[in-house]
Amino acid sequence: MTFVAPRALATAGADAPEMRAVYSQTLMDLAAEDPRIVVIDADLARANATDKFRDAYPERHVDVGVAEANMVGIAAGLSTTGMIPFPGTFSCFAGRRVFDQFFISAAYAKLNVKLTGSDPGVAATYNGGTHMAFEDIGVMRTVPGLTIYEPSDPVTLRALLRESAATYGSSYLRLHRKYIAPMYDESFEAELGKGIVVTEGSDVTLIATGAVMVPEAITAAETLEASGINAAVIDMHTVKPIDRELVVRFARATGAIVTCENHQVNSGLGAAVAEVLVEEWPVPMRRIGVHDEFGEVGTLDYLKERYGLTAQSIVAAAEAVIEQKRTMERAQ
Repeated sequence: MTFVAPRALATAGADAPEMRAVYSQTLMDLAAEDPRIVVIDADLARANATDKFRDAYPERHVDVGVAEANMVGIAAGLSTTGMIPFPGTFSCFAGRRVFDQFFISAAYAKLNVKLTGSDPGVAATYNGGTHMAFEDIGVMRTVPGLTIYEPSDPVTLRALLRESAATYGSSYLRLHRKYIAPMYDESFEAELGKGIVVTEGSDVTLIATGAVMVPEAITAAETLEASGINAAVIDMHTVKPIDRELVVRFARATGAIVTCENHQVNSGLGAAVAEVLVEEWPVPMRRIGVHDEFGEVGTLDYLKERYGLTAQSIVAAAEAVIEQKRTMERAQ
């Protein structure tokens, strides 16, 4: 299997920083360059590692307590003064509790609010079903003009966070908090709105998003290769605006698509890709993700098995969609 994007030279050791630490450090680096950067927390500075930002820039950090809607309102107000606010909370609160405030005060007002939702989907683990946001992308996809992105590793997190800060307009970052081994070389520059071709392929395309599912898609492609199936893998870190040109190019090249997401399939990445395909280049498709269910308590490994968010599930879906493609070809 040929990797197209430059790979990390080695897996980082146990002392490598968690994604939340990379998030906080990147914000501190940005703050050192730009006095407009400000961070707002809703009683989660320690959980999201932004306590480090607070310690470094106390005059540019606000903790509103357990008042997420107020957090967004303050962020909107700061944006009107020219600041670049990064309000953050768990994704269940960012996607549900503050939606109206974010929609009206930030997006509708065409302000520059960079909302972060951490612990998306099964990454919430022991916080359980109430905190397990499987619907936040779907909710946020309804906001006109909003950019939605979910980095897959520390390298893409740094690059996309920096680009978001430099680009005027409201955005939603879906942040995995815990440790993820770097997948891309440190020199790699991801770009908002442009998916990453991880591997080329000719039989099926696996389109994945986020730190939970992109590694599973790569593992699935390696398993498929062992059985003679050549799978392309795309890291679709930006769900909105989705890279339509890339989706169509690989639909034409492979004739079969499998989407992979830590989210409800009826409103997230799978829905976004299906909309592109049905309008521009219809091909057989399968969607790996959560199928109309609520979350529950468990370890990350248990929850991935529970909801079918595994390389094995992706392999089975790829084999099924390839067989459907062949059946349709024979019928023509």
